Amino acid sequence: MALRLWELHGDGRTVTPGAVVRPEERLSWGRTAGIGMQHVVAMFGATFLVPVLTGFPPATTILFSGIGTLLFLVITRNRVPSYLGSSFAFIAPVIAAKAEGGIPAALGGIVVCGALFFLIGLVVDRTSSRFIEWLMPPVVTGAIVALIGLNLAPVARDSFAQQPLIAFITLAAILLIGIVFKGFIGRLSVFLGSWSATWWPPWPATSTSGPSATPTGSGCPTSPGPPSAGGRSP
Repeated sequence: MALRLWELHGDGRTVTPGAVVRPEERLSWGRTAGIGMQHVVAMFGATFLVPVLTGFPPATTILFSGIGTLLFLVITRNRVPSYLGSSFAFIAPVIAAKAEGGIPAALGGIVVCGALFFLIGLVVDRTSSRFIEWLMPPVVTGAIVALIGLNLAPVARDSFAQQPLIAFITLAAILLIGIVFKGFIGRLSVFLGSWSATWWPPWPATSTSGPSATPTGSGCPTSPGPPSAGGRSP
């Protein structure tokens, strides 16, 4: 299958207010590469974090994420440049299913959700997305996204406590870049903020278990937090 090149959107440098860059369009190759690198940073972190929080092997998740993405590009004939990663919406249901029935129950639920999404996709493809928009208006989808963020707040707090210096530098850089720079640079705040943190040495991780927190002498966290790939679920 030949690589399908997208049409240039406008002058390739600016997007007028109210306009969108459609799936068959692109910005200049430099801007496209910059946004793509930021997308890699954001999606890899998310795809890796979800299995860590739910107790599944991250390597297996990344493998099937890549297989799913390749199948998506082949089926859509590369019309929609997209990456299929982990969904944070599955964290709470998977943890609940594991608490009741273990790994088999969680995997069974994931398979059923995949089949249900496939059927919904067929309905939307044959009709339209108006039913979805009626069933889940912005007030519903916004509340769901807010709940996902609130459920992950303790994880962010624990991660911040394990590496406070790097976490503070990353957060400050993202906020400053997003506020100070209004153009294309401001849109790369996540990528540039994460990249700026790599210039700083790791902060010694501390153990928060027990009455007094003592340095571990290693950059690897030893305090209770997200389980490892082979550990138990929270």
